[in-house]
Amino acid sequence: MPTALITGITGQDGSYLAEFLLQKNYTVVGMVRRTSIINLERLEPIQDRISLVQGDLLDEGSLIGVLREFAPDEVYNLAAMSFVPTSWQQPVLTGEATALGVTRMLDAIRLVNKGMRFYQASSSEMFGKVQEVPQRESTPFYPRSPYGVAKLYGHWITVNYRESYGMHATSGILFNHGSPRRGLEFVERKISLGVAAIKLGQLDKLRLGNMDAQRDLGFAGDYVQAMWLMLQQSDPQDFVIATGSTHSVREMCAVAFEHAGLDYNKYVVQDQRFYRPAEVDLLVGDPAKAGRLLGWEPELGFKELMHSMVDSDLAKLQSGVRLPDLQEFTTVRF
Repeated sequence: MPTALITGITGQDGSYLAEFLLQKNYTVVGMVRRTSIINLERLEPIQDRISLVQGDLLDEGSLIGVLREFAPDEVYNLAAMSFVPTSWQQPVLTGEATALGVTRMLDAIRLVNKGMRFYQASSSEMFGKVQEVPQRESTPFYPRSPYGVAKLYGHWITVNYRESYGMHATSGILFNHGSPRRGLEFVERKISLGVAAIKLGQLDKLRLGNMDAQRDLGFAGDYVQAMWLMLQQSDPQDFVIATGSTHSVREMCAVAFEHAGLDYNKYVVQDQRFYRPAEVDLLVGDPAKAGRLLGWEPELGFKELMHSMVDSDLAKLQSGVRLPDLQEFTTVRF
């Protein structure tokens, strides 16, 4: 029975990956930071089947301790300061966790057992001001935020350790991917929850930023399968994981509101607070390499994804879950 260590296990991707690996008969260990409050909501259905251990990407000693104690066969590094607008407010901390944190984990693996296989969660934000459309593994990078820059460092240090030490270290360049478990800081979830709240009479207007920004959006549950497939290859290399199609914020709204029988034009208000200092206008990935070498392709389509998120949020609000103040989320990532 193989063992996998997941950093960022309490997040959207971490929870889906943990469920997927349990189905593959893995022993799953999740690393969490020592904080006063750890949100385990996404892990509730499987919490009794996984082990949680304290560790921190800012502290290499703690990483070495975790690796020695659990001796994982695979390490999935999903933890990061992951919200783009916040990275402008806290650029140094973003670099420490999202960039140098990758180095600490890779170096800890090198010191403990460099035969462990390592997955790094890279991001389409590394492409930023895109140099070609669609974006593929060979596309030049041009990040447009401290987050994107930090992710690019994490990406290249993974390549460096792979080439310098012969480690099985792989980066998955994942494009946007959502689910009903998506955080409210992300625009697709803010839309789905806003639609549900408006449908139930709990909200009058939904405030959003650039309605014309376009992204390649898939389902997180599909994307974690690609992560696993990368670490099963004999030859470690990097892969773009995407749907190959793009959708604007405006289209997201149209699909989500229509699913609830509403016209988004009556409820959506554009708000300058939600615009980025440097916008990323068009991201669309070319997943051909992943399809060819991994046999991977996305299963859940864009409309089905948005519909499932609206349905989930409707059910939550109808069950009595309190609606958070959506206007507090001015640092929306997309």
